[in-house]
Amino acid sequence: MIACDNTFGTAYALITDMQLGIAMYAGRVSPVLDVAQRLLVVDIAGQQPMSRHDVPLAAATLHGRAQEIQAAGVEVLVCGALSRALEAALTAAGVQVVPQTCGDIEDVLQAYLAGQLTQSAFLMPGCCGRRRRRGGRGGNGRGMRGRRGGA
Repeated sequence: MIACDNTFGTAYALITDMQLGIAMYAGRVSPVLDVAQRLLVVDIAGQQPMSRHDVPLAAATLHGRAQEIQAAGVEVLVCGALSRALEAALTAAGVQVVPQTCGDIEDVLQAYLAGQLTQSAFLMPGCCGRRRRRGGRGGNGRGMRGRRGGA
């Protein structure tokens, strides 16, 4: 959200409350969202996690999976790999996707809150140093598609 400081007419970013989703498996970011069975949903106020709860993912279709994630109130989703079809369904549902992420759930959460999720420690192996980020606190905002030989 962008607001305007009435005194100086300067635009600045407001930190608002949001819900962050992290696909998880065994205490880490699930390597493939398309088959992940659990989602951690963290309510964030400012830069502080306020509460968290697990959401089971059981839909048999990618569209159904996107609907489950949207119904959980997730605004930003951190995940590992995902199919282009699921990414498109999530984007169409208004969910910002932060893909190609790996690591311990708590480390990833703290890195996201600190705006440091783009560090190489959280890059999935085999990603050739490219991130498919869409912006947000952890992204680079350039919308790189993560393909070899091109942007």
